[in-house]
Amino acid sequence: MPKRGKNYRKILETVDKTKLYTLNEGIEYALKASYAKFDETFDIAVKLGVDPRHADQMIRSSVVLPHGTGKETRVLVFAKGEKETEAKEAGADYVGSDDLVEKIQGGWLEFDKTVATPDMMGTVGKIGRILGPRNLMPNAKLGTVTFDIANVVAEIKSGKVDFRVDKAGIVHAGVGKVSFGKEKILENILAFIGKLIQLKPSSSKGIYLRSIAVSTTMSPGFKVEPVDVRALLK
Repeated sequence: MPKRGKNYRKILETVDKTKLYTLNEGIEYALKASYAKFDETFDIAVKLGVDPRHADQMIRSSVVLPHGTGKETRVLVFAKGEKETEAKEAGADYVGSDDLVEKIQGGWLEFDKTVATPDMMGTVGKIGRILGPRNLMPNAKLGTVTFDIANVVAEIKSGKVDFRVDKAGIVHAGVGKVSFGKEKILENILAFIGKLIQLKPSSSKGIYLRSIAVSTTMSPGFKVEPVDVRALLK
């Protein structure tokens, strides 16, 4: 386990690990615990009552946060003809087809998200072994394989977050920056968890939202009461 700095250890001493905070309290404490000199990301981790080993319980999707992520996302689009023009007008950072494939095969990876029209997936498949392990492959489930290029690029640029459950049944996501302040972070979190609830598989039994924790990049986590979050969503 990596050694923690004195600032982290000092803050950790004030955290009651046995307490479940309300969402508002959790956000407030996490923000107060932020001590880095940079604008830290505000993170959330949600333990779900699912078994990712079963295909029908593999939660994977995306959500557009009302206040974005606070991060500039570089979008690459694989498209031709009219769709190439549409992508450029929508604000895509890089647009092309075979030329981009060759560039990526040469080791270039200066982008954060990829989008492709369905007719381009055969071409994109040539670099699947490069994009796949880096979670950069366009995916129909995430809405990034589409002819609706303009809307998808606009959503990504405005704060669309992709997420998937890990082997332990936990979903992690960055839901803003410390500089956003409590209210914007709260609204982003509610949008994120609201989406998770919409995705609850019918085969998932028992408690779905098992545990929730919020933190900043450098702060310890604060456990939040799931029942309180559900009440806020109502």
